[in-house]
Amino acid sequence: MQPTIAFVGMTHLGLVSAVAAAEKGFEVICFDPDVGLIDALKKSESVISEPQLIELLAKNQERLCFSSDPKIIQNCVLIYVAPDVSTNDQGQSDLSAINQLLSIVFDNTTKKNVIVVLSQVPPGFTRGKRQDDKTLYYQVETLIFGQAINRALLPERYIIGCQNPKEPLPEPYLRFLEAHHCPILPMRYESAELAKISINMCLVASIATANTLAELCEKIGADWAEIVPALKLDRRIGQYSYLSPGLGISGGNLERDLATVINYANQYDADGGVVKAWINNSQRRKNWIWTILEKLGIEKEDDKRIGVLGLTYKENTHSLKNSPALVLLSQLEGWNVIAYDPVAAVNAAPNYVNRANSVLEVLKDAEILVLSTAWPEFRLISTPMLLENMAGRIVIDPYGMLNDVELKANGFSYFKLGMPL
Repeated sequence: MQPTIAFVGMTHLGLVSAVAAAEKGFEVICFDPDVGLIDALKKSESVISEPQLIELLAKNQERLCFSSDPKIIQNCVLIYVAPDVSTNDQGQSDLSAINQLLSIVFDNTTKKNVIVVLSQVPPGFTRGKRQDDKTLYYQVETLIFGQAINRALLPERYIIGCQNPKEPLPEPYLRFLEAHHCPILPMRYESAELAKISINMCLVASIATANTLAELCEKIGADWAEIVPALKLDRRIGQYSYLSPGLGISGGNLERDLATVINYANQYDADGGVVKAWINNSQRRKNWIWTILEKLGIEKEDDKRIGVLGLTYKENTHSLKNSPALVLLSQLEGWNVIAYDPVAAVNAAPNYVNRANSVLEVLKDAEILVLSTAWPEFRLISTPMLLENMAGRIVIDPYGMLNDVELKANGFSYFKLGMPL
């Protein structure tokens, strides 16, 4: 018989993880003290934007029980505490939600319940919460906004933080993990908590490398897109490496880990110089679109209409955290700007920005088009659409979503990350 699993905290991490567990065939209790949120989820309604989420939420309603009564978790043998941990502009974590929910869980469980902290927490957090009459573990989550369901259903491995990694995991917990058919790596609490940060540091290193070299390509006449296939064939780098240049690091999670490492380096007199360099590189690349506008000699007084497509920090998510698009819009205050995003509410843009309800509304009479987020629907924009609707012939497409050959052949000035300017 499969164990009944509870997920506590119905923000992105908890909800996605709960729905994925139900899709795997487990009976799942979903608890959150927010009554309004629970009532919405009972109707398969969610403010979270994630591919497959709404469909699987509706499909697995019989396996998913939503409740705001904490007593419902008492009979669950496995309880994940999984609220999102937000960050401020300095990358510092707000642990109030995880602390609140852990207190609720501790008040409604005994040693027979297996409690797992799934939210990202700083090293030392889980051991600091351990109690002799509780069974507590930490599990690294590696979900990616826009790919979270697939990552939850098909994990690469499970990293488990334990008080004593040499002791076997409790049978119900092990049964749930083994249902996903991937390696299970037990280790001490602090190692698991730092493993999450270590993973993100390696991602940041790849991103910063790609951005640094892509900028060189723009200046010396090389094309980064031509170089990437050679790197992916190198076994020391590999085909799954983060080699696509972007507009800096966004979303909050990577920034949090950068700040954490710098804080620990300062505290323990360790070297954090390379991390500071990554942060500087990220800030530099967030200004890339603005730099293009400056190179073109375009000024506010010209009153050229600028169309901006995309507000979220990446495609397939509702999150605006540290979004490069919002950085750009802050630089364009007082300019003639119109913006659209498929998911983010139009009021996410600053008040001085004209808000559009469709791609065509942005294209209409735009003299400059900026594709600031790589939403899949933007790939459907054709050269004839631009010729018919735009008043100007400048396209800034950092992620290379449009057909640059066609655009150049039709008289457009076209700009992409890593391509000669």
